[in-house]
Order: sequence, then C-alpha cells, then structure tokens
Amino acid sequence: MGEQRWFHPRGTLARDGWQTAVDARLDGWQHTGLKVAELDGGSIDAAAGDEKLIVPLAGSFSVTLDDGARFELAGRASVFDGPTDVLYVASDRVVTIAGTGRVAVAASPTDEVLPTRHISAAETPVELRGSGASSRQVHNFGTPQALDAARFIVCEVITPSENWSSYPPHKHDEHDPGHESRLEEIYYFESAPTKTASGVDAAAAFGMFSTYSSPAGSIDINAQVRTGDVALVPYGYHGPAVAAPGYDLYYLNVMAGPDAERVWNISDDPAHAWVRESWEGQPFDDRLPYESTKG
Repeated sequence: MGEQRWFHPRGTLARDGWQTAVDARLDGWQHTGLKVAELDGGSIDAAAGDEKLIVPLAGSFSVTLDDGARFELAGRASVFDGPTDVLYVASDRVVTIAGTGRVAVAASPTDEVLPTRHISAAETPVELRGSGASSRQVHNFGTPQALDAARFIVCEVITPSENWSSYPPHKHDEHDPGHESRLEEIYYFESAPTKTASGVDAAAAFGMFSTYSSPAGSIDINAQVRTGDVALVPYGYHGPAVAAPGYDLYYLNVMAGPDAERVWNISDDPAHAWVRESWEGQPFDDRLPYESTKG
C-alpha cells in the first residue's frame, strides 16, 4: 500500500489535460503541487490560488497572464541540456501556457502575492554538489537565495550515469529551528541515454529511487524510475537516487511545509552521515557541468 500511495508511474496522475497533476486532491498531500503537460502547438491554463514556477523541460513556451502580461521562455532541448529560464507567477494570477514540448508548473497554495519574475538561464545559480560517484549538478532557480517566493523551494538535479544523488539519505520532517524544517517534497523524474550513446531506445532509460521510514511516519519506496514518474515524500528518509549505467537521471524537486520560515534544513540518516566527509579530496566528475548545446 505504502509504495502505491507515494509512487506514481507516468500517466497515473493524469487529469484535465495534464500528464501529471499533483495537488491537495491527493490524500495526505497539502503543501506542494506539480503539473506537467505535453503540448504540440496548443495551450493549457493553470488556475489562480497557487504561487507558480513555470519550468520548460523540453521546448519553448509563451506564458500569458490574465492581466495581459506576456513572457517568452526560450527553454531548452531537454533537461540534460543545461539550465532553462523560468517564470515565477503570483497566486492571484491565471496563466495560459502555449508552445511545443514538455512544461512543468511547480506550485504551492498561498494567499500571499509577490511580483512576477522571469529568471533567465544565465541568472540561474548552478551548483556542483558532492564528488566522485556522488557528483551531481543542481539548478537552484527556485531556492530562497535565488527567488523571493511565499512558500515553496524548487530546484532540479542532474545525475550522470552511474552516479548517486539525494545521498546520504536525509529527511526534513521535524521542526527543529536552525537544524531541520518540515517540508513535503515532490520528485518528478526523467531519464535518457547518455550523450555518448547512439541507437538506444530512450524509453528503456531508468534510474532507482528509495525512501524509508523515520519517526515522523512509515514510508517505503524502492522503485525503478523513468521519464514522467513521480515520487511523493511526505516524511521519512529519502535517497539515494541512482542513475543506472548508460543512462542519465534528472529530477525536479518541489518542497513546502507548514513552518513559518522558508528554509531547507535537513538531517542525514546518522548511519550514513559519515559519507559526506569521505568526499573530501575526491575529484569531481569531469562530465559536469552539463551545458546548453545551442549556438
């Protein structure tokens, strides 16, 4: 029951024209939302009531607000093609997204209204985290350091073939000021053959993802993850996310919770926290950073 409740293969959360729709209609879910759509020259609307961050996954899009403002998102060829420009939209606005490709809308319910903001790919903070086989690339376009938002924290992570991320396993399900914050979290996954592979069926690409219980609640996910799959983490230790040999792994994270402070404070599983110290002195994976192939 636990895995079926919190892990959703591609298409199982489809609703109202969205390929994926995560929101408070799901039992036990209340602080974060995510919608993903595949568009082929058409358009789709995202309603008011949530602050929103519009993230092109593959392709380019125009975004029109119900006050008439219009923004162009240049996007990218794929999530493995470097950072993208994104658009933050306040909770009082309805948006219409038009274009061709795959687009995500991260969300969190709030009454607070903050200014619309376009963040270009060049402005996006790119962090190289870990080392050795735990090297990964993080695009921090929706973190407190990069974006003034009401509730959510949004970022994306690229994990090269054979590497581990979301590791050591960690949690954020207790309110311990300065040490740990309460944040439910969405993982939206994509996977693809490595850039050096040829003639490989992209649908075969996969990674692995795990969660397990903490004192805050019982959860158990040990799943192969492919493009379009979603894992929900209401509590518990989560990680690792592992890219299988031959395939790169991507995930978009959306986090928010009941605490007043918008901050990502985590606690590592004490059994595995020592791993961070082992990274010192290890070379970083020279395949990173993944950058745009445009131009």
